[in-house]
Amino acid sequence: MAAQNTVRRKLRARRKVRTAAGERPRLSVFRSSKHIYAQIIDDASGTTLAAASSAKLKSGTKSDTAAAVGKALAEAAAEKGVKQVVFDRGQYRYHGRVKALADAAREGGLDF
Repeated sequence: MAAQNTVRRKLRARRKVRTAAGERPRLSVFRSSKHIYAQIIDDASGTTLAAASSAKLKSGTKSDTAAAVGKALAEAAAEKGVKQVVFDRGQYRYHGRVKALADAAREGGLDF
């Protein structure tokens, strides 16, 4: 039952992102028990423009690490010339590590 709810939540979030996206790339988040990964994807061409993960970063709590990933992703996106994205939280609630990543990406210069 819980698996059905997460799949349903993921599809609902993804549908809203695709309708709101237009020409903007998508900032997709994947969260595991140890790490958090984020990438900016251009759905029109199917390519990854920028990516960052906590696998190489070690700093304090999981939320601190997620914030460092958001900041690193914003820097990588700025190098590629990406300023506006659509935030795709996937099946995860906008809370905790996902929120920390999003806030840090905003502070780094991404607009969403």
